[in-house]
Amino acid sequence: DITHSQTLTAKVMCGYQGWFNCSGDGASRGWVHWGSSNRFEPGYCTVDWWPDMSEYDADEKFATGFEYQDTSTAHVFSSFNNKTVLRHFSWMAEYGIDGVFLQRFATETTPGSTARNHRNQVMLNCQEGANLYNRIWAMMYDLSGLGSGSDIQKVVDDWEYLVDTFLISQDPTDSAYLHHNGKPVVAIWGLGFGRSYEGQDTYNLIDFLKNDPTYGGCTVMLGVDDDWRSNSDSWFQQTVLLADIISPWAVGRYGSTNPGGLDNFTNNVTVPDKAWCDANGKDYLPVVFPGFSWQNLKGEKWDHIPRLGGSFLWRQYYKAIVEA
Repeated sequence: DITHSQTLTAKVMCGYQGWFNCSGDGASRGWVHWGSSNRFEPGYCTVDWWPDMSEYDADEKFATGFEYQDTSTAHVFSSFNNKTVLRHFSWMAEYGIDGVFLQRFATETTPGSTARNHRNQVMLNCQEGANLYNRIWAMMYDLSGLGSGSDIQKVVDDWEYLVDTFLISQDPTDSAYLHHNGKPVVAIWGLGFGRSYEGQDTYNLIDFLKNDPTYGGCTVMLGVDDDWRSNSDSWFQQTVLLADIISPWAVGRYGSTNPGGLDNFTNNVTVPDKAWCDANGKDYLPVVFPGFSWQNLKGEKWDHIPRLGGSFLWRQYYKAIVEA
């Protein structure tokens, strides 16, 4: 059903990082995002939760330096593995998730690098999985880590490379690529946080994606900080007005154990955000999250925002859909 990919309206989308590598997965990157110092063993762990590996096949399981209580080796997955990403898309179809914004980290787009090779493979995996299971996908550039000035040009160069090499957003055989209001969607994440790359260069990037005669013609979504409406930077405000869809970051902005936090966020952020977008002809995509913990990565409190068996996630959906 190709019409499934022709609108973002009423869709449940996930952010798909695709950032897990394992030693021996073929990407030549070693351990990435599981551990530190290219090791994933006791003392070198940056994740707080272990994935349920029970449905993965043997050719998707990579041995780690950890073991279970029965002394058997513990395994994890790699995002480089085509079969694994297709499995993730089959789960999305099974559980009613419409698709993903595929994270493409701008700092990992250097030509010839193993990082870009990995990103390309994950992208092709997602493209195949979305088409195979009637899901949708769109590219989301994460600007985190970029410096000022010419660093933004990396995104322009990479988008031109993706269009020229893979026909991304312009491939007539890719019926799963997300469109909205008749145009392919490209998301840019990381604006309004006061980072060094923000300013005229980011405005020019959005203008390029919308208006360039060869590589533009896109519906552009901005991932912004939750205080975006009160941001006084003139270039930021011009960029917001140029974009088509606004999606403010909400992860960690409220907790799960005190309901008042989400109530306040809904009343003071989500409701007036939606009103602003309605008044200014923008679409609005709220962000919800299941819980949060990054003790092993950042040294902060374990299970900092508990999931509460899914009730926290459900309540965020309810507040956004019903009250906003």
